[in-house]
Amino acid sequence: MKKQFAPLLAALATSLMLASCSTETKTETEVVATDMEATMEGDSSRMAKPEGVMVDGVAMTADKDIVDNAAGASSVSTLVSAVKAAGLVETLKGAGPFTVFAPTNAAFDKLPKGAVAGLMEPASKAKLAGVLTYHVIAGRLVAADLKDGQELTTVNGEKLKVTVKDGMVMVGNGKDAPATVQIADVISSNGVTHVIDSVILPPAK
Repeated sequence: MKKQFAPLLAALATSLMLASCSTETKTETEVVATDMEATMEGDSSRMAKPEGVMVDGVAMTADKDIVDNAAGASSVSTLVSAVKAAGLVETLKGAGPFTVFAPTNAAFDKLPKGAVAGLMEPASKAKLAGVLTYHVIAGRLVAADLKDGQELTTVNGEKLKVTVKDGMVMVGNGKDAPATVQIADVISSNGVTHVIDSVILPPAK
């Protein structure tokens, strides 16, 4: 009789051990998830100013997404139009988070005559998207996270090079003169924007 019950008892013991391990694993996962949520909340508190960052006299607040905040700033209206023409509105209104280096209207004006109009043509949609996504990083990087000599992988797959000199943060393609961050840490609900004074063109292939 004992021999008949031995396998049953062994199976029962194994089931109890597995159930115990499963409970412990779940508990550890829940603890890690809770810790991550707490860290993210603390990070958001560190970065976001309740009153928002002022751009063109308008408060860019953390309750709005990147596109909605940009739409309220007149100095980046060309960029907003370009994002629409490239079909990237829904992408940049997504969960992210994203880090966006946003060229001003004056930055677009530095491009050769007719370049902006040409990029806005429907036939240039893919090229325009390539230029714009070269200004976008997956992840949320405030100015304090950007270090001299750092390389960032952009959404279009190419690298951006960071230079920090005399407290000024600059980003570029490593060949042309880099763009300088004029307004840093514009916090949105799905990322952070840094307003820059030049359009950064992807390196020629």
